[in-house]
Amino acid sequence: MRRLINSTFLTLDGVIEDPHLWPALRGGTAGEGDRIQTDLLAACDIVLMGRRTYDSFAPAWSARGGDPYSDRINAMRKVVVSRSLTDPRWANTEVVAGDVVARVRALKAEEGGDIVQYGIGDVTRLLLGAGLVDELQLWIHPQLVGPADAGALVYRPGTAAVFDLAGTRVLGNGTILATYRP
Repeated sequence: MRRLINSTFLTLDGVIEDPHLWPALRGGTAGEGDRIQTDLLAACDIVLMGRRTYDSFAPAWSARGGDPYSDRINAMRKVVVSRSLTDPRWANTEVVAGDVVARVRALKAEEGGDIVQYGIGDVTRLLLGAGLVDELQLWIHPQLVGPADAGALVYRPGTAAVFDLAGTRVLGNGTILATYRP
């Protein structure tokens, strides 16, 4: 059975939205974070997204190519949860407008690699409540971004859940990758 892995960047003040707009960290990640993310994507064969993530990922990644991450994400199967998206333009994209929990259960039951989801929003909270998230990878960036609306924050009302720490890794720039499992 496939695992559903959520991989989310967040700041010390809980911001998860638009990490590409956050201040650059001293020294960057020297490719370390990119390698970890590329390895994760290589182990997966489905990207699961909500509409907000799709709207930011599709134009950014579909315009890129020539590196392992871009080539992989553009070629792989993408599943978007949305009631309003009807004509996705990003290659290999399926839209789920109905019973999300049933569809994700069916995806997890298929043969194949794992499923990756980026960001934490309504879809993640729904799947956490249904017991379908197998791993959280929280990339805790050592910075404060400042004011953000409620939709940009990880800290929102949601399902209560308890996790076990499965591992930690500190990147050269001080980012901590904390892996949790229910």
